[in-house]
Amino acid sequence: MRARTVVAVALSAIPIAIFAALFIAGPERLWSMAGPADQGPVDFETLNRRETPNDSLACPPDTCQARSDIKPPVFAVSAHELRKAFGKAVASEPNLELVDADEGKLSARYVQRSALWRFPDTIEVRFVDVEDGRSTIAIYSRSLVGRGDLGVNKARIQRWIDKLAKLAPVVQVA
Repeated sequence: MRARTVVAVALSAIPIAIFAALFIAGPERLWSMAGPADQGPVDFETLNRRETPNDSLACPPDTCQARSDIKPPVFAVSAHELRKAFGKAVASEPNLELVDADEGKLSARYVQRSALWRFPDTIEVRFVDVEDGRSTIAIYSRSLVGRGDLGVNKARIQRWIDKLAKLAPVVQVA
């Protein structure tokens, strides 16, 4: 009987030790074992979505071969102007870091971390000119850790598009 008590206490101490190590080492160090927080650029034209439900895509028609979760609106400004408005729109986002920007490709890549556990997500954004001085946007958000994201990536994309629509006039709603 005594041996069972010792085993039970030892087994119950394991989760406590894991949580203690997580907070001592820091969640960012733990998640880095899954790979770098910045998962690198994507090519929207050839993008293949993940088989696991931990990514989301907003892509204009005829831009992506992959299935889009959200059809982005068309804005009444050029892609360069949309890019500037976008920077202002996401400036208030918590735990967001711009990791790459390419003026020539009109693209940007961000890493955003969750508040408590600091899970890193990589978000690729491209600003696309369409006819008559208008533009639209493509956004691909993907989680580094886990098989699911509880809808976080899709909600982020929609939130960012909604913020952007307050700064740049929408001419065609998705």
